[in-house]
Amino acid sequence: MTLRWTRDVRREVLPNGLTLLVQRDPAAPAVAVVSHVRAGFFDEPDRVAGVSHVLEHMLFKGTPTRSVGQIARETKAAGGYLNASTGYSQTTYYAVLPAASLRVALDLQADALQRSALDPGELRRELRVIIEEAKRKLDTPSAVAGETLHAVLFDRHRIRRWRIGTEEQLAALSHADVAAYYRTRYVPGRVIVAVVGDVEPDSALGLAREFFEEWPAAGAALDPSPDEPIRAGVRARTLRGDVRQAELVLGWRAVPALHPDAAALDVAAAVLGSGRASWLYRRLREPGIVTSVGAWHFSPTEVGVFSIAADLDPARLDAALEGAADCVARLRDAGPAAEDLSRAQTLLRARWARRLESTEGRASGLAEAEALGGVQVLEEEYERMLAVDGAAVRRVAAEWLDPGRVAGVAYLPAAAPGELDEARLRTAFVRPPWVAGPAPEAVTPAPARPTPVRGAVTADVLHVALPAADLLLRRKGGVPLVSLAVYRRRAVPDTAATSGLGALAVRSAVRGAGELDAGALALAFERLGGGLSPMSSADWFGFGTSVLADSAASAAVLLDLVLKSPTFAPDQVARERATLAEEATQAADDMVRYPIELALRAAFGDGRYGLPGHGLPEAIPTLTDQMVREWHAGELGRGRTTVVATGDLEPERFAEILAGLFAGGPAREPIPVGIPGAWGAGGDGPVASVVPRAKRQTGLTVLFPGPARSDGDRHAAEVWAAIASGLGGRLFTALREERSLAYTVLASSWQRAGAGALLLYFATSPEREGEARDALLAELARFRDRAPDAEELARAVNYLAGQALVQRQTAGAVAGEIADAWLIGDGLDELADPAAPFRAVTGEQVRALAAGYLDPLRRVEGIVRGEPGGAPSLDG
Repeated sequence: MTLRWTRDVRREVLPNGLTLLVQRDPAAPAVAVVSHVRAGFFDEPDRVAGVSHVLEHMLFKGTPTRSVGQIARETKAAGGYLNASTGYSQTTYYAVLPAASLRVALDLQADALQRSALDPGELRRELRVIIEEAKRKLDTPSAVAGETLHAVLFDRHRIRRWRIGTEEQLAALSHADVAAYYRTRYVPGRVIVAVVGDVEPDSALGLAREFFEEWPAAGAALDPSPDEPIRAGVRARTLRGDVRQAELVLGWRAVPALHPDAAALDVAAAVLGSGRASWLYRRLREPGIVTSVGAWHFSPTEVGVFSIAADLDPARLDAALEGAADCVARLRDAGPAAEDLSRAQTLLRARWARRLESTEGRASGLAEAEALGGVQVLEEEYERMLAVDGAAVRRVAAEWLDPGRVAGVAYLPAAAPGELDEARLRTAFVRPPWVAGPAPEAVTPAPARPTPVRGAVTADVLHVALPAADLLLRRKGGVPLVSLAVYRRRAVPDTAATSGLGALAVRSAVRGAGELDAGALALAFERLGGGLSPMSSADWFGFGTSVLADSAASAAVLLDLVLKSPTFAPDQVARERATLAEEATQAADDMVRYPIELALRAAFGDGRYGLPGHGLPEAIPTLTDQMVREWHAGELGRGRTTVVATGDLEPERFAEILAGLFAGGPAREPIPVGIPGAWGAGGDGPVASVVPRAKRQTGLTVLFPGPARSDGDRHAAEVWAAIASGLGGRLFTALREERSLAYTVLASSWQRAGAGALLLYFATSPEREGEARDALLAELARFRDRAPDAEELARAVNYLAGQALVQRQTAGAVAGEIADAWLIGDGLDELADPAAPFRAVTGEQVRALAAGYLDPLRRVEGIVRGEPGGAPSLDG
């Protein structure tokens, strides 16, 4: 079936040069407004490197008629969210709201684009925030390695620069620099406004004209990047820092988006690195040489980069280089077989559908295509991808993935021996011709024989109760995808001694089931357009996939096989155990995840909710394949299976197919939802778990007791979080807007079946940790002392009510909402009007919640404490 991504797109160019795009998508009651400005990092002269990103931060910080933070507050009050991103060739501003709020979104974006205040005082404060963002990026190993690769690959083009600017460059930017860039780049002729959602096109175009047609036309200042000379030779660089695992990135200069070879390189990347049946995964991840690996063809406008990236134990660097070189040589020497090509193109078809399923994704895709030459580019790229054959992949691999032009970056722990130099890289990639080895067998399972069933519909969800399983199905049109998952509530939690056992069992299950080994199982799913995702939490476990709609019945057969008949071969469990142990060690490099894990362990101890889902590094090596088998048998011997299916399907018909798989077995009662998890911290004073690291920032999580998922005051907790967090929230204003203490400020109601917490996170410069904590605690005291005013409360409630609609844009999101309500919530009834409980929350309830839970003596802190100058320098 040929899909038409641009069907019924309305395009209009205003007299001032601004381009409007409108497409109706009634699949969800939401609308996205995306403003695509053709000005990004490539447009910046060296003297003002980073200015595009600075302007992105400043654009919504007030206009002549709206104060600082007002645009964010008005967006939240209309039920939507606002965000932006800066790329190499563009800066994108987007708002996603309930469809009824289209006028609000257009008004706000038009005001900011045309009349941003760019207040000098606000700029000084925001530059301090952006410098914190730059420090956070330096604490992210994958970002450092990836952007360093660009510096190694290119000699002159601006892609080689540190993308958002260095601390020194950012500090040197003046108000005049930012204002001049805004005045000369943000002109109507370089702006595309795309509107996608459940809106009437004529009305939407009329509204857009109303807000944008008076913007005066103006010429744009252009400062193109220097041309890049042709080069030959192998290049390498080694970085070192406080990291537990190594990052390896390999790359070649490739082609821009509209180059005739771009589609074949996209397919080549999918053959190499997409899915568990990809060549790199089977060569490197499956045997445990790396913990993760992937390949990409990245092509922003005038340049391109083809890259391979992996996380690994530094002792396996040579093995990883050899494996990656082997796969690239295979691509050049033999090219993909028909089965490899079909698998890759099916995955790419499904990836396109997922990318364009949401209103935001579709609007962004249309705007990007228009910027490249017209919305028809979207169709042309898709058709070119489907037309690629094996000979084309082999040809572009031979032309562009030359072993004599490879570049590599290794980011290693400070004490790891050895360097990645040109000689080591050249030795790995200059290889004899590839020799074919065994390929996984292609299997397409036959769908189950349908079994007639009857069910009941609640909140548009069809529920079919079988003796040992519950089937939950809901239609969600828009794109030809189906999201499908099987779940089981956990019967027995992990302990400190068995930490990670559930994760190991679930992950080992995807390494073989029934008669299919790991490669054949992965290939079977990927031929259907999806991957197999193991899922494990403290409350439940399961397996999920998202496939092309016409393959959903076959995917259900495979999921049933994985759930009920995993082989748990000892060698496969051993490999997954080793990988899991390395990932548990590497988790300490994540400056968001690790402080949260430290806080949860300090709060809940070694109970169900205190242990990290991936397990403790010291416990994982003790887990055996026999323990895995016993865990699986014990879990499947109790409770019921839950099957959730959403997407482009007919619920009654697909329920009969699922019943053919899950109707057998003895009748089973469900495992109770609420399993208590005790708050381990006392009330005699705050508890802190602190880990010092050589990082540029300190990451700090503050945790308080909070309501569990089924508690009556959980909605008040979510309203509190909406008031506290996000653009325009109290904590965002206090820590970021007023004091420039942090780039990221989060507040959330962390809810599980048997426990809950009020969770706060920020990252700041080490020397400002005390100031940031004091500011945070002062704001929390305000919550305890007095109720939010009516306007603040209404804004938060409207936001949560709006998001209840907006979040239903994709089949995966709808499936997740159903699973959450069924597995740890109050059932399907809560889906009928998810906004109603939020609208019932009063200001006094929010104050009472804060007074009851936000006791400073009961707080728990998880701290990864950095030190000034702790991250690696950009020149290695």
